[in-house]
Amino acid sequence: MMQARSDRMRRQFKTIVFIPTMGFLHEGHLSLIKEGHKYGDDMVVSIFVNPTQFGPGEDLESYPRNLERDLVLLQKEGVNAVFTPDAKEIYGKEFQTYVTLEKLPNYLCGASRPIHFRGVATIVAKLFNTVKPHVAVFGQKDYQQLIVVRQMVRDLNFGIEIIGAPTVREPDGLAMSSRNTYLTPKQRISALSLYKSLQKAKELTKSGIQDAATIIDAATELIQSYPETDIDYIAICDTETLVDIQTINGPVQMLLAVQVGKARLIDNMLLNP
Repeated sequence: MMQARSDRMRRQFKTIVFIPTMGFLHEGHLSLIKEGHKYGDDMVVSIFVNPTQFGPGEDLESYPRNLERDLVLLQKEGVNAVFTPDAKEIYGKEFQTYVTLEKLPNYLCGASRPIHFRGVATIVAKLFNTVKPHVAVFGQKDYQQLIVVRQMVRDLNFGIEIIGAPTVREPDGLAMSSRNTYLTPKQRISALSLYKSLQKAKELTKSGIQDAATIIDAATELIQSYPETDIDYIAICDTETLVDIQTINGPVQMLLAVQVGKARLIDNMLLNP
């Protein structure tokens, strides 16, 4: 049904813009829609909590959901179509075909969540084949995901323009995430350590420090000074390959993942000396 709709839009020379989400929408998601309106005249949003990107013991069952509220928000944003498939529709009986990248998933989140990006690449490829967009918009908060999708689109000749939209933050700097709802008031204060550590890294880089290890150590110390924080990784990487950088001689991406209470939070920032 969605494929037929997309074929009809293309025959009408509409430019389809697509934003895939897992729902429980916040201002970060809505900013992607606002950005997407710049690139086309048919806005499609999907809402699907994708089981294949969750590992054992992760929060698939408890992931926050509120479809009714999401649909109201999407209508206000001028979305033309919402695709809300269920898992049986996406992954039929005897499903066995997955999209696997060789290098990019070996770093950062992929190292601690080994099946995650196979699930991400597979669902994005399936959604692209169903929605048939000309343009797709992804948030830069999920930086590794953005790089993985761009690589997949190049490698498999999807012919879709991938737009990266800036991270949207709360007034205090916390990156917006559906998982922020897991945080207690005290944990939310601890969660601010991610953004504060990135800001500290930016200051150190601007001051002339080029040694990545020194910056990572400063970020580690800052985050660990807050209660209920458990660092998964802090890395300073090449902006495209995600390979670790030891000496900062040009623009690099700093990325981190920290468990705060029940919430696994990620954030990142471009460091430019």
